[in-house]
Amino acid sequence: MKICLINPPRFHELVGKNPSIIEENRGYNPPLGLLSIATSLKSFSSNTHEIQIIDCQPRQLSYKWLTEYFSTHQFDVVGITAMTFTLIDVVMTTDIIKTCQSDCSVVLGGAHTHIFPQETISLPNIDYIIQGEGEFSFVEFIEALDGNLPLQNVTGLAYEKNGQFINNGISPKIENLDSIPHPDRTLLPLEHYNSLLAHEKNITTMFTSRGCPNKCAFCDRPNSPVISGFRWRSAGNVVDEMEACAALGINEILIYDDTFSIRKDRVFEICEEILSRNLHITWDVRAHVNTVTREMLQLMKRAGCDRIHYGVESGNDRMLKVIRKNTTVRRIKEAFADTRKAEIDALAYFMIGLPEEKESDIQDVLDLAIELKPEYCHFTIFCPYPNTAFYERGLSSGIIPRDIWRDFAKDPQPGFSLPVWEENFTREELQQSLVKLYKKFYLRPQYILKRVVRIKSFSEFKRKAKAGLSVLQMKASQVSKINFGKVEKMK
Repeated sequence: MKICLINPPRFHELVGKNPSIIEENRGYNPPLGLLSIATSLKSFSSNTHEIQIIDCQPRQLSYKWLTEYFSTHQFDVVGITAMTFTLIDVVMTTDIIKTCQSDCSVVLGGAHTHIFPQETISLPNIDYIIQGEGEFSFVEFIEALDGNLPLQNVTGLAYEKNGQFINNGISPKIENLDSIPHPDRTLLPLEHYNSLLAHEKNITTMFTSRGCPNKCAFCDRPNSPVISGFRWRSAGNVVDEMEACAALGINEILIYDDTFSIRKDRVFEICEEILSRNLHITWDVRAHVNTVTREMLQLMKRAGCDRIHYGVESGNDRMLKVIRKNTTVRRIKEAFADTRKAEIDALAYFMIGLPEEKESDIQDVLDLAIELKPEYCHFTIFCPYPNTAFYERGLSSGIIPRDIWRDFAKDPQPGFSLPVWEENFTREELQQSLVKLYKKFYLRPQYILKRVVRIKSFSEFKRKAKAGLSVLQMKASQVSKINFGKVEKMK
């Protein structure tokens, strides 16, 4: 069987919550989900299959390219990553595939499918969806197509048959994450992936755990049947993958766990394992300020941790309670101070336009951002996402007049505007505030000088100089831009 796995283009990505120039300079990460599924197929499938992965995004592969490719390359199954923000591109990609080879089975996976299963399967040119974690479910699906398993026994699978919607339910969480093979990163060119934040040229991403136990009102994790709670890989398994990355010439790993530091004992175990193997590699993590300690941070630094991303979100205790962040400004300041003392770069993430937020709260965001002295600061306009406490609050209160995300899932059309919380501010006012935050924070002379003297390579200089010019040129009108205007390159 010939199988193609696709990370679709993002020419029509919904980027209204951030200035488009921020999105355009962020770089590209390898599609670990597709790499992991391909590796699982090779490891566990009872038959040998020919597997091709196409990552459209770093090469900006055009729809003309996809049409030519699928006109000359035939596949039995095409699997596509479906995220809500790239849904328009997903639909356009499925249209091309089915036009070129109507007998091909098109299957979608990703976070969008388990939130809107029936809406997704009702879209044209989609034969199946996989809901939940796909490493084992997709193997079962291929086994079913091979005739080795009934379709009704494939966990996570949903499809239509004789006009009826058949849903096998969301695939159960994989409790033993060590049982998942390490993704084979050689299936895609390593040089395609980079990050604005990275010091090194050769980077990759990694997940060492899944899920998050926190209850933030703006996040879908607390209500997710897939990624609520917390599961983790063993320290030995994590460092084995780090060693494999280093052997490929990868010098920096961006760990994308929701909250890496939830289990303090595991953090110590991973760091000690890295040190015991004398492994020299740079890595960064995402952490909650409540979960880090001075001792932990010092050990993380010794083991190669270079950056920590903290979701600060708001600038005062009142707003932190509104969003259920379960921390205080005092604790945030302590965590940032301890991180600096450990000589680890601290990054701060903030949102504006939250429920109950006032003008003074936005000023508190800027004041706290400057006081914390993070190496980087990311500001965004709050977007009420589906399956979150704030989205349900918006629907019940009428601030969000209808189920806008479900409507989009049913009919993903260009021109869709991401919802914002227009209780105390208009969309235009929030856009203007966002641009002000970026310029006030990044265009300070002392900040610019500090960043220049710390640049470690010419490639890093080029990335950051380009981003700096983008901030200088930033306008409020760019914030709500959807990337319809990108040139589709042929490569």
